[in-house]
Amino acid sequence: MGKTTALLLVLVLIAVSLIDIAKHTVYSAETVVNSWSTVMPLPQAASGIRAAVVNGKIHVIGGPIHYVYDPLKNDWTAGKPMPTARNFFGMAVCENRIYTIGGGVWDSDIGYVMSNANEVYNPVTDSWESKTAMLTGRMSLSASEVEGKIYLIAGRTGGPHSTVALNEVYDVANDSWTVKKPSLYPVVGYASAVVDGKIFVMGGQDEFYEGVNVDFNQIYDPVTDSWSLGASLLEIVWKAAAGATTGEFAPKRIYVVGGTPDMGAINLTQVYDPEHDSWTLGAQMPTARDSLAVAVVDDLLYAIGGSPHPWDSLMTNEQYTPFGYEAVQPSLTPEPQSGSFPTTLIVASVITVAIVGIGLLVYFKKRKH
Repeated sequence: MGKTTALLLVLVLIAVSLIDIAKHTVYSAETVVNSWSTVMPLPQAASGIRAAVVNGKIHVIGGPIHYVYDPLKNDWTAGKPMPTARNFFGMAVCENRIYTIGGGVWDSDIGYVMSNANEVYNPVTDSWESKTAMLTGRMSLSASEVEGKIYLIAGRTGGPHSTVALNEVYDVANDSWTVKKPSLYPVVGYASAVVDGKIFVMGGQDEFYEGVNVDFNQIYDPVTDSWSLGASLLEIVWKAAAGATTGEFAPKRIYVVGGTPDMGAINLTQVYDPEHDSWTLGAQMPTARDSLAVAVVDDLLYAIGGSPHPWDSLMTNEQYTPFGYEAVQPSLTPEPQSGSFPTTLIVASVITVAIVGIGLLVYFKKRKH
């Protein structure tokens, strides 16, 4: 192979690489903050699911399903399902392993049966193992990890008026449980997130008092084992989901997405500023739903699955770019769908043509001489 031919081959490979990079990235200059977009849907419809992030990939788990979403590739792969098929459980990540705790096991004859299962998933080996069970079986709760401990707060233990304010804590290192101070109000189906080591329990329903949906913002400090109340939600919601931005690419905020005030799902994006204890509204989610899962990757939010009404489930996967989002590096926005040609792809195409063109000119000029 001649030197000129080899050079041309290298130029073509560089050009192809530029196009591939451009297809998979959209730079911050093109990012529209406080906006939603639709990305690759969940492979099958699901609600009552949970989502967790390990190494930049989103694991969506619930019932018999386990799918893994890669925001860079905008595609899904299958993971091994939980040994105990459950919904409305608590899920948290500690040391790159996913813990699924509690929840309800569906029985077609009697409905949900409360579970105290504690199962951990290792993404590296795609395998599950059982750990010491939660002290009190319950569902419609969240799990929050702080400093190697996972907090399971409130939820329902089964039957009418069974909402509890329990706060049971799992120590990952010791595989053991302790009991901490209960929440100020018993709630189920609340939204929850962790910011600066504090756990926020937002909204939900108090089934003990005849199914009253609430706008409470209960804040737990694990260091002092104490509770306080923050500013109430702008809209009462039950079965909403929440995700927190970290301050790396967007200001620290908690985004409470969807849910239902009563019986119909809504598409509100309620934004809480923990530093100033204040709320604002963000752009409305394109698809109204409750019982959805929310995950955050590099301060971009993903709202996945859920129900538009009690008898249906969705495959929907929508991405939200939060207020103040500024990507220092290319963001994780997936490659554009058909009909969308971002500036990066156009620029890369022009560069490609220029590189190949210059290479050809050099080649033919040398041949001529």
